[in-house]
Amino acid sequence: MNTIYVDSRLGDDKRRELLYQGQLFTYSARPSSLAFIEFAWQMIREAFGSLDPVTAQYAMPVEEFVAIFGPLKPKFIHHPESKRLIKAMLEDFGCDMETTYLDVPRLRAVTSDAYLTSGVGYAHHPHRDTWYSAPMCQINWWMPIVPIASESSMAFHPRYWSEPVKNGSHEFNYYEWNSVGRADASKHIKSDTRKQPKPEQPMELDPQIRVINEPGGLVAFSAANMHSTVPNTSGKTRFSIDFRTVNIEDVKNKIGAPNIDSYCTGTSLRDFMKGIDLSRVPEEIATEYDKTDKPEGVLVYQP
Repeated sequence: MNTIYVDSRLGDDKRRELLYQGQLFTYSARPSSLAFIEFAWQMIREAFGSLDPVTAQYAMPVEEFVAIFGPLKPKFIHHPESKRLIKAMLEDFGCDMETTYLDVPRLRAVTSDAYLTSGVGYAHHPHRDTWYSAPMCQINWWMPIVPIASESSMAFHPRYWSEPVKNGSHEFNYYEWNSVGRADASKHIKSDTRKQPKPEQPMELDPQIRVINEPGGLVAFSAANMHSTVPNTSGKTRFSIDFRTVNIEDVKNKIGAPNIDSYCTGTSLRDFMKGIDLSRVPEEIATEYDKTDKPEGVLVYQP
């Protein structure tokens, strides 16, 4: 990783090529992304009622915050309008919707000063999404819903693009995670005991890269990039949206970022839906990524 492309006009094929090399792309807000965050913000405001969501943590015990935000996450994720808006936005950013497959968008809340760091407000340790059974051709897209600061952002750790890290991915099975880990998120309030792949060696997280975008601005990066949640000390809750895409031709041809330290089993490919009609990745393609003849557990998570 050595380059951040700002408001690049490169086409999607070249963009993916560079993303697979660890580069970052960042885009300013535009009408399609603003429509998406405005829809999310409306749902957030309605859920928190008279309280300002970015400071609501100071007006309630953490259990009450979880009781509000926990049900809001799947409500947003699976809302038909979320799917319509994400498709419109990807088209706007030059993706071919015949070959682009998308996952459902995630709604995130990162509260300030360690108020909630587990479960539905999980503060992510340094990790690659590929440790969680993501394909090497997965592209992550992230955008803030509210203004953020360096103290409430996401960090990238460029040293580890080409340097492997000893980690627990060899114990991670995506179908087991679908069976237990994802469903139990709201149960974890004071601590998070779910089995997740984490670094198993000391890491030097500096120098690091933090990209500060305006609400609706996008950062695109490879699932193989090492990244983490910056411990929020801004005094305000950070609300954001992230989602993932794969290009089916890259999936078929096994084109993507290099795999230097991911040893998980199972695959998240079955979560992805074709941009044009929301049909799933064909089973015969997904099974090539299973690494086992008889996958066990929940292949596709259903809330």
